[in-house]
Amino acid sequence: MNAKKVNIVSGYILEEESALTLAELCWTCQAPAETMIRLIDHGVIMPLEGNNSRQWRFHRSSLVRADKALRLKRDLGVNLAGTALALELLDEIDDLRKQLNHYIDRE
Repeated sequence: MNAKKVNIVSGYILEEESALTLAELCWTCQAPAETMIRLIDHGVIMPLEGNNSRQWRFHRSSLVRADKALRLKRDLGVNLAGTALALELLDEIDDLRKQLNHYIDRE
């Protein structure tokens, strides 16, 4: 009997045109609003606009960032301060890779 290997891939379709509300962000990430507000308090995600949680609008990239933060917390047990630091370092690594690729492409 031959066993077939199945790879499951998940992702998000991001549209640049529209921003997410807090409710949409919570629904998509399957997390309560209190968790998202804590991510905001720790600087993991930031609203684009709005003075309170009912008016907040988020860039679609916040969805990816919040999902990464929630996975770090869930899978590795990282607290929110550690999650914010880890994401900041991952962003820095990404920026450095882009710079390196830019220099390599110029040669």
